[in-house]
Amino acid sequence: MLEKTYNPKDVEPKQYAAWEASGAFACGRRADARPFTIVIPPPNVTGSLHMGHALNNTLQDILVRYQRMRGLDVLWQPGTDHAGIATQMVVERQLEAEGKTRHDLGREKFIERVWKWKAESGGAITGQLRRLGASCDWSRERFTMDEGLSRAVVKVFVELYKQGLIYRDKRLVNWDPRLHTAISDLEVEQREVKGKLWYFKYPVEGEAGKFVTVATTRPETMLGDTAVAVHPEDERYKGVVGKTCVLPIVGRRIPIVADAYADPEKGSGAVKITPAHDFNDFEVGRRHKLDVVNVLDKDARLNENAPAAYRGLDRFEARKRIVAEMESQGLLEKVEENLMTVPYGDRSQVIIEPWLTDQWFVDAKKLAAPAIRAVETGETRFVPKNWEATYFEWMRNIQPWCISRQIWWGHQVPAWFGPDGKIFVEADEAQAKTAAQKHYGQDVTLARDPDVLDTWFSSALWPFSTLGWPDATPEVKRYYPTDVLVTGFDIIFFWVARMMMAGLHFMKRAPFHIVYIHALVRDEKGQKMSKSKGNIIDPLELIDKFGADALRLTLTALAAQGRDVKLSESRVEGYRNFATKIWNAARFLEMNACAPVDGFDPKSARLTVNRWIAGKVAEAAGEATRALEAYRFNDFALSLYHFTWGTYCDWYLEFIKPILMGADEQAKMETRATAAWAFDQILHLLHPIMPFITEELWEQRADGKRPHRLIVAPWPEFKEKTADADATAEMDWVVRLVSEVRAVRAEMNVPPGARIPLLHRGAGAASQKRLATHRDLIQTLARVSELNAAESVQKGAVQIVLEEATFILPLAGVIDMSAEKARLEREIKKLDQEIARFDAKLGNAGFTSKAPPEVVETERERRAETTATRAKLSEAIQRLAQAM
Repeated sequence: MLEKTYNPKDVEPKQYAAWEASGAFACGRRADARPFTIVIPPPNVTGSLHMGHALNNTLQDILVRYQRMRGLDVLWQPGTDHAGIATQMVVERQLEAEGKTRHDLGREKFIERVWKWKAESGGAITGQLRRLGASCDWSRERFTMDEGLSRAVVKVFVELYKQGLIYRDKRLVNWDPRLHTAISDLEVEQREVKGKLWYFKYPVEGEAGKFVTVATTRPETMLGDTAVAVHPEDERYKGVVGKTCVLPIVGRRIPIVADAYADPEKGSGAVKITPAHDFNDFEVGRRHKLDVVNVLDKDARLNENAPAAYRGLDRFEARKRIVAEMESQGLLEKVEENLMTVPYGDRSQVIIEPWLTDQWFVDAKKLAAPAIRAVETGETRFVPKNWEATYFEWMRNIQPWCISRQIWWGHQVPAWFGPDGKIFVEADEAQAKTAAQKHYGQDVTLARDPDVLDTWFSSALWPFSTLGWPDATPEVKRYYPTDVLVTGFDIIFFWVARMMMAGLHFMKRAPFHIVYIHALVRDEKGQKMSKSKGNIIDPLELIDKFGADALRLTLTALAAQGRDVKLSESRVEGYRNFATKIWNAARFLEMNACAPVDGFDPKSARLTVNRWIAGKVAEAAGEATRALEAYRFNDFALSLYHFTWGTYCDWYLEFIKPILMGADEQAKMETRATAAWAFDQILHLLHPIMPFITEELWEQRADGKRPHRLIVAPWPEFKEKTADADATAEMDWVVRLVSEVRAVRAEMNVPPGARIPLLHRGAGAASQKRLATHRDLIQTLARVSELNAAESVQKGAVQIVLEEATFILPLAGVIDMSAEKARLEREIKKLDQEIARFDAKLGNAGFTSKAPPEVVETERERRAETTATRAKLSEAIQRLAQAM
């Protein structure tokens, strides 16, 4: 006997443990089946489940559960990322609490300490993914620092180096002066701040009293200036191009060059060029072969290249002194307030410096060419397709990829330096020594590069390294390339593009056929979740409160292609009510002896209502399957939601109540079997989204005597025609009639308890037959006192047209029609005012250009909803006017 209410806290751990114990998640169970592979975007080993993870992994789990039910050999490859900087910081904070630093331990002992932390505390997120219901093949879980993946990383580095695709160079990188390492663009937060724009006058050499004024937001870097740039077409500066300025404070002669990078509309139109401290300036410097003068050290203090009075100063202290000195020399023209973006390290929370340093780089441009072709030819396809344009934009303008990091936790660069600085890149130290001995003709002492590789370098190999590459394993042969990658748009460049490059270079095939890009999860107002805004929604708290199925269904129902998910707790609560609806439907079936019948064929049903629901089940299954095959996850969820709640629960179960309470035993037997069969199909269809409650009901409704668990049950497919056109037309007609009557009652504020007549005129033979057959049902569901023919339409009656028939609801005396019309007109007036406010806001270029896109989209959606409501009220007024 089913419990009165569904309790996710009891069901979820029990069912998940049973799935794992049964081996249901394991690949290789169907050796003769076509493989289907997804690799999980590996979460950081330090991480906790956030709403982005919840959405991403729900969508993946839907796909793998669906394909598993279709009979495919499914591998959902799990694992975690070693998260170099994040993990090192966790352990360094522990050491700090003990009054130590990593340098007190030394590199080897520190790394041992990190491994110890990982064993004790790392990977909590994999347990949290289990709570979400993720059906990964946990027996194959990998870690980017495990032995096999580390071997793959070394092999790739060595081969790319020997092919000339990895090299060491002195270039600008994002330098974190607190962590003392280069970081990726993804680890940089761009913050909008109110800064200043200083206008400095640089004297033109040999022309007393003549200056070129440059505008800068960073006075401290002027000590490293090696040119001034102006736009080639800027008439103001035609006479000074080719001349030289004298750099104030320093006294260095620097050229005035013409370069399109200078914007005539910005500042003075002339810009100082500091190649060692600005990415754009670095490129200008290369174009004009300028000197590169680095004036900052690793701590962002002024170094030995600065004048003696400034050496050792913090960059911001140096800024103050430089501004003061320029002012004292009469070379500060003016200062303006300036809204600007400043880069901060997402871990250190300090301002990042573009800094010139020796690093390892990948020649990404050469590797990008095949990856571009793979998408151009359709070998890999993006869904939604518009993300291909973003991919192409990034890939066609790709820059060298800095892959070295100045930390200890990670894959140490397999490079050794000889006594003269010559580099030996080999798989291990023994091979490096052999190469060095061959080069020098004698044994020499080698020093290993202390740097480690960017986390994204090892992640780029994830689709094939997790399968055992570089060994020629059966898994590599069977499961590569993978079928689908599900990921967020923010890492198309950082991860997707790099996996494409690595996969095509080493495996000669693109790593996935489909890249499905989902949007962000935002709060209900469309704002990005952040700690500072206090609007973060914790998925684990929602699972505790409403169950994993409710959260999964909510995220899926809101995951429309190309649109951000706007989440609120109330939405999850609403979808929790859907789980309650399913549970209550199962209890209704149980109380009415509607149990599954082995071998039941719905095409054998003789009753119209049962033939109708059989056709509707087939229709729902087809619609759901088509949506999922097209990656329209929201349509998949919502179509099943509406079918289950509406068609099955609200209509079919109401339709069959008189049969189940009647005396016709044959009809009862058929209806019980049909109701149970249809409910089983619903459990199948909902299982990928709501695995816990569906598995529980599948098990309990047959007293545990099913031949298999639902997770491996066949997906519903209806190859033969199941729908009966006549039954569908008849019962759909009844649904439409009752729905129209209910809508009028609601629009006109008819009291729920009021039983009013429903009259009809002009009904043809088919309609009259339907009315006769379903008279009692219509009267009960529409709450009408009688259902008879009428010769005329009396005053005060509202009319409903359904096909050839007109149905009449006499409302005079039931409602005050004049008052009701006035009420509706007042409502419409309010809505018109709201629509006008929306139009004014959306027509304001200041709003649409400055507000975040998601906020503008929310306003458009609200306007559309308000307009739809107005249309319904307007139709109700027309009905009333006709009746009066």
